[in-house]
Amino acid sequence: MHDGPDPTDAAAVHRHLHSHLPSDPALRVKALESLAVEKGLVAQETLDAWIRLYDEEVGPKRGAHVVARAWTEPAFHARLLTDAAAAVREMGCHGHATGHLKAVENTATVHNLVVCTLCSCYPFALLGMSPVWYRSNAYRARAVREPRAVLAEFGVTLPEDCGVRIWDSTAELRYLVVPQRPAGTEGWDADRLAALVTRDSMIGTQRDLGPV
Repeated sequence: MHDGPDPTDAAAVHRHLHSHLPSDPALRVKALESLAVEKGLVAQETLDAWIRLYDEEVGPKRGAHVVARAWTEPAFHARLLTDAAAAVREMGCHGHATGHLKAVENTATVHNLVVCTLCSCYPFALLGMSPVWYRSNAYRARAVREPRAVLAEFGVTLPEDCGVRIWDSTAELRYLVVPQRPAGTEGWDADRLAALVTRDSMIGTQRDLGPV
């Protein structure tokens, strides 16, 4: 018999405590943020404003509202497919990332997939920060060679009569996939439709957007 704590109980407590801690990268970012504020390099209010901007505006919500408007306004839909850069400027989206933009539309017989084989060019003003997998060498190489296999790994299985078009994004030309409007959403307004649109669907690694 020993007087100390049960090792099993101690291990369980340790796991419980650490399960509530942020990841190491998050801790490092928080430490840098705190140091920058403490040294007077940036104001906390400025950091909070940038976080709100990327979370609530620059993130995929902007792109989702572009898609929802295209679903509900035929005239805007036509302008988006003809000159996407001009169309998104109508909605207040400006900047280099959207200055050279092409919209490509999914149909029953065509699925579009965007990749940047050279680096990770991406319309971040519409879609927010690019996901880690989009920047990975594996995705950049395999999306071009075996797109159906890559899509299957994202849960997208295309019928044989549906072709895949690969669009190689560059600094001079970036792409926005306009997914198909889900069935059963007739009569929905643009805000409700925008809630269905995901970042991955606007890259092309998601296809079906069922109503929720």
